[in-house]
Amino acid sequence: SWFQVSDELALLQLIVLAMIIGTILHPAFFTQRNIVNILQQSSELSVLVFAEAIILIVGKFDLSLESIVGLAPMVAAWLVLDTALNGSGLEANAFVAILALFAVGVAVGLVNGFLIVRMGLNAFITTLAMLILLRGIAIGMTNGRTLYDLPAPLLYLGNARWLGLPASVWVSAILYLVGFLILTYHRWGRALYAIGGNAEAARAAGIRVDQYIWTVFAVAGGLAALSGLMLTGRMASVLSGQGQNMIFTVFAAAVIGRISLNGGKGSIIGALLGVILLGIISNILTLSNIETFWISATYGAIILFSLILTRLTSGRSYRTD
Repeated sequence: SWFQVSDELALLQLIVLAMIIGTILHPAFFTQRNIVNILQQSSELSVLVFAEAIILIVGKFDLSLESIVGLAPMVAAWLVLDTALNGSGLEANAFVAILALFAVGVAVGLVNGFLIVRMGLNAFITTLAMLILLRGIAIGMTNGRTLYDLPAPLLYLGNARWLGLPASVWVSAILYLVGFLILTYHRWGRALYAIGGNAEAARAAGIRVDQYIWTVFAVAGGLAALSGLMLTGRMASVLSGQGQNMIFTVFAAAVIGRISLNGGKGSIIGALLGVILLGIISNILTLSNIETFWISATYGAIILFSLILTRLTSGRSYRTD
């Protein structure tokens, strides 16, 4: 729609403004190395934002995605490592471990879908409980230790380069291109917007609402696992608290990108632009030697400002069910 295009143009203008400010403040900002660094760090977040965005579009929430970012790679690393490196001792094949990584993500999504769709539990509280549960499992598997000395296949997406750019950047770009085409032109994507706008009307129109929502949670879980795999490759290890607090940045990017928390509205391209804007702001603050907690506070302020702006322009409040 015209309003979505206007929002995206406004975000592009903010991105250009932020880049100008960053260039003025720091000579090192507008360099190839720094720009590539911003893109790579943003690529991992962007995959998670995409996962959350499709859930928000159908009118639901999933806070547990950040825990999948940590647990799924933790399981994969645990399977391939020897007991001397805090692994299981199974020394499984790396590609089998990667399959297990995605299986964990999809399985968590399916469980979330079952609890929310079939049992009718509140999505916000259910996924918050799942976040805490998965975080505890990830820490308990290795007693809070970091897993390192991982095989090359587990690190590939985080350190490989395709045509001069990190592979993770290309993966993110392809994901958003395919996602944009599906959400815009395919009946599956249009069904998601219909469900988020009015689930009962969508059901009356013959759309299998429960099946679609369940599928979205499963897909989002798999994407969160992919984000974790990309982050693991860049860090060359799996931290016990990997992914912690990422969900706050995810919601900040989604809200900035004008993904409606009420469901049924929002552009996936807007979400991507929100990720890029946050990446630039974070980079500028980091180059300015701003403490991490002030960067987190900035994200909180951005979320509040975006919510207030959306409330004033649309006249609608947000719900959490």
